[in-house]
Amino acid sequence: MRDLQSRMLAALLEGDGLQGLVDLAAEEAVAPVAIVIPSRGLAAASDSSIDLADLSGRIAARDGADPIRGVACEAPVMAGGEEIGSALALAVEPNGLPHVEVDREEVLRVAALASLTVLAVTDARDEVAGELRGTLLEELRARKVDADEVVRRAGRMGCDLSRGAIALVALVPSARPRHAAALITGEHPGAIAEVLPSPDPSSDSTSRIYALLPAREGEDESGATLASARRISARLRSLGPSAFSSFCETPSELDRAIAEAELMLDVIGRDERMASQLGSGVSDGVYRLLFRAMASDPEEVRRFYSDTVEPLVTHDREYRTDLMGTLEAYLGNDCNMNATARSVYAHRHTVAHRLARIRELSGLDPAAGEDRERLGLGIKAFRIIEPTLPR
Repeated sequence: MRDLQSRMLAALLEGDGLQGLVDLAAEEAVAPVAIVIPSRGLAAASDSSIDLADLSGRIAARDGADPIRGVACEAPVMAGGEEIGSALALAVEPNGLPHVEVDREEVLRVAALASLTVLAVTDARDEVAGELRGTLLEELRARKVDADEVVRRAGRMGCDLSRGAIALVALVPSARPRHAAALITGEHPGAIAEVLPSPDPSSDSTSRIYALLPAREGEDESGATLASARRISARLRSLGPSAFSSFCETPSELDRAIAEAELMLDVIGRDERMASQLGSGVSDGVYRLLFRAMASDPEEVRRFYSDTVEPLVTHDREYRTDLMGTLEAYLGNDCNMNATARSVYAHRHTVAHRLARIRELSGLDPAAGEDRERLGLGIKAFRIIEPTLPR
């Protein structure tokens, strides 16, 4: 076995990785061998007919040391006292040749031990790559890097941003950031994703994943990339809220895209109704235009809010009225008084009185088409900037 250890070490030094280990182990064990470490996404087999995805799934899902059908013997891969994977020898069909006595369990123990070296090398490489990704994303977030430099540095990491991209930001529990980052890069080829500290360390105790999703190839690059971002966001929802920017056609817009995604995440993290609307696509286009405007020129959005519904918000807070709720219900029910009254649990005369007060305070008439559009946009602007308003 000492000779096997030496040969495995030599294979690792030559860069053969996990595949080199399983090939040597299979030769020594006279049986197909696989090494699977599900938690790190690592797997290799000596026989191409072995379904590694199925094997990884069964190992990850099994309870305790339950045997796996078709496996003759196995040895655990241990790290820090925890079993993180297995080295396995698969059962061999009788072929009529003389039986060869081999201590397969010992072969697998040697292979399992050697796989920790592969794991250490992989972790070190991932740490360096993670630092590169994190530095690029952090500099983009701080708007400290120009477009040409972004494209060049991302390209070295296999991410082509020359045709545009979408920025995605997600909140995930501190124990699962690697899982979320792997999900993003696995779902969207060429994406880069990394954990960065929250811009406001006191705002939440969870980690934030920042990602750039490069344009998908095809006739409708922006549409395909947005569809991918929506799928990823939906999958991340089981871990925590996530948000993504509108499609940026040029790399010079990526810093603004990150700001847009951050802003959207801050809003949906506080407003479940907004999260539901954006998740289902309701008013998605209008909200995205406002989020984009807020990221580019926040004062313009604040001025629009001030010119439309700010007097109503102030009145509701001072006098504990529900002018904003009534206005939203009125617009949402196509200006139908009876339907609005049912929505806000008030008499239609009370609704009429509130609408008159809205006209008086805002100078805009909810029954007039142009004013109604301005008030509707004003409500959306309020939902976006509400977290930043003084209480």
